[in-house]
Formats: sequence, structure tokens, C-alpha cells
Amino acid sequence: MKTTALERAGQGLIVALLALMCVSILYPFLYMLAISLNSGADAARGGIYLWPRSFTWINYEIVLGNEVIRHAYLVTIARTVVGTFGGLAVTLLAAYGLSYKQLPFRNGILTYILITMLFNGGLVPFYIQLFKLGLTNNFWVYIIPSLFSAWNMFVMQKFIQGIPEAMIESAELDGAGPLRILLQIIVPLSKPMLAALGLFTAVFHWNDWFSGAFYVSDQNLIPVQTFLQQLLSAQDLSAVLGSNNNQEALARASSVNITLMSIKMATVMISALPILTIYPFLQKYFTKGVMIGSVKG
Repeated sequence: MKTTALERAGQGLIVALLALMCVSILYPFLYMLAISLNSGADAARGGIYLWPRSFTWINYEIVLGNEVIRHAYLVTIARTVVGTFGGLAVTLLAAYGLSYKQLPFRNGILTYILITMLFNGGLVPFYIQLFKLGLTNNFWVYIIPSLFSAWNMFVMQKFIQGIPEAMIESAELDGAGPLRILLQIIVPLSKPMLAALGLFTAVFHWNDWFSGAFYVSDQNLIPVQTFLQQLLSAQDLSAVLGSNNNQEALARASSVNITLMSIKMATVMISALPILTIYPFLQKYFTKGVMIGSVKG
């Protein structure tokens, strides 16, 4: 089909705008990467924009050699893995059960869940509830409160309801029970949606700094994003590396002219890279799952 000059001009404008948007997104990332790979004292002089002027790995050696940061990464990885699989399991089971129209009190339960999406008790009552349940200063404060997401449940329920009823009825006639139908029919057909929701959930757990900042005071339980938030508000390296267990790291950082900014950039890069490396492997499921959800929703 032949396109007109006006259509080609419009397509060119769209490509230019998308390219400009990509540059605006990529440039801050490349800038932080350049600073993290540059000597801190040299970076403080300015003039670094896309690539390091004085290349070094010392910033990453200091960050990865810090016991507090390594432990924070372990906490983040653990909460992301446990929270993602736990959240998907709870969401799938709730959506599967509520997809049955014959379920007693089904409409009332759905209405109650919908109300929780629109109203909440607020931060203070929520903190009191966590305290009464013994979840403050506890690893499970990252997992249990976020196991169920009303939005994810509704999206998953709509997807399950879009599966042809004839398949489920045929399985029931063959003697399959609810659990077998779930594992052999619902789960295989729901892989794109589960991948999309799993990515959303994993990104939430990986990026969440709020829970560690307000519900946890034990430094051994903070996730890496909370540590990063503390690092970004720090005024000097001693606030980050100056504990009794990190005097050696602090002395080394001082001897090689490491600056707080270079340490910040290295920590930001390390905290962002895992999600950036996982996303390409889930992209095809993510795109398919979102499109299916939007059509069936």
C-alpha cells in the first residue's frame, strides 16, 4: 500500500519523538554508569557525560566488599523470590476460586475485595496492626502484607473466566477435581498472565524501600533499596562505611580517593542491573499477558 508524503512525514515525526524519548531514558542510566566506573576524585572535577575518563573498578569493589550491602542484597533477593512466588500462588488460588459462579457468597466477597481497593485504614492503623501481629522488625513484614493484591486478583480472575468453559466441563466429566483442573488446565494456559503479574510483583519487591525504612529498625533486615535511600541521604562515607565492621573499607576508600557520589552511583547500578537482566527473558510473556488481560478485562 502506497503511503502519501504526509503519512511518511507523520511516521518520521513519530520515530523522532520515540528516539528522543529513548535517549532521555537511557542517558541518565549511561551517566550513572560512567560515574560509577570513574575514579571518584576525577569525577568530582566534572565533565563526565557518557563514558569514564579515569576508568576503575574500585567503586564496585568497595560496594560489593561492604558486608552491610551484601547482606542487604541477600534480604532483597530473598524477599523478591519468596514474595513473588507466594503472591502469585495466593493470587491464583483466590482468582480461581472466585471464578466459579456457583461459589456461595461470591458477589459479596468480590464486593468486599473491591472496597479494599478504594479505601484503607491509613498508615498509622496499618503500623499498629503490624506491631500487634509481631511483624515489625521481622523479615515477614516484607512478605505477608503484600501476599494478596486485589488488582492482580481481579485481572487474574478475568483471565480465568476467559478460558472456554467447555475445557473445564470436559475435565470434570472425566473425573478431574478442582486441584487437577487448576494444575493441568488453568496454570498451563495462564503462563503469559502469571509471567506479567510475576514481573510486576518482583519489581515491587525489588524496588520497595518504604517497608524497610518504616517497619524495620534492625540494619541486618533492611533491603538494598532502603540502604540505597539511606546512602543517598548520607553526607559522608563514614555514615555508610563507618561502622566497626567496615573501618577497613572506609580506610581503603579514603586511600584511593573514593567519593560518596561514586559509591552512590555504583550502588544504584548494582541495584538496577538484576531487574534489567531478567526483563528480556520475560518480555514475550509480559507483552502477551498484558494484551490478553486488556482484551479480556
